[in-house]
Amino acid sequence: MLKIRLQRVGRKNIATFRVVLTESQNSTKSGKYLEVLGSYDPVHKVKTVDVERVKYWISKGAQPSETLHNFFVDQKIVAGKKVNVLPTKKATLKRKDAKAAGDKKATAPAAAPTQPATPAA
Repeated sequence: MLKIRLQRVGRKNIATFRVVLTESQNSTKSGKYLEVLGSYDPVHKVKTVDVERVKYWISKGAQPSETLHNFFVDQKIVAGKKVNVLPTKKATLKRKDAKAAGDKKATAPAAAPTQPATPAA
C-alpha cells in the first residue's frame, strides 16, 4: 500500500521534512521513496505541497499519515475532520493505590533459601 508521509531531513537540531510518497513497508528512515510531493519547515513555518500530485495519488489509493491528513485538511486539499494524533494518556494511580500495589509486592512470599549440601565425611 502506498503512504504519503513525512521524511525527516536537515541537520541535527534543525529539522526539516519532505512530504514523500513511499511504500508502507519502507521504514521512515530508509530514504526510499517514489516521489517528493512537498516540504515542511517547522522552524520558519513554511509548508509547500504539490496539490495536483497529492490529489492524484490519493485518488489512486495512497493513504496519508495522520499528521499529513490534518495538514491536508488545513490546506483544504482533503475534506473531513482532523484526527487526534497525540498518544492517549494512561490513568494515573492515586497514592493509596500506588502504596497498596507496592505493599503487595513487598508482602509476596519469598522463595525458600536452599541449604548448601554438607560434604559427607
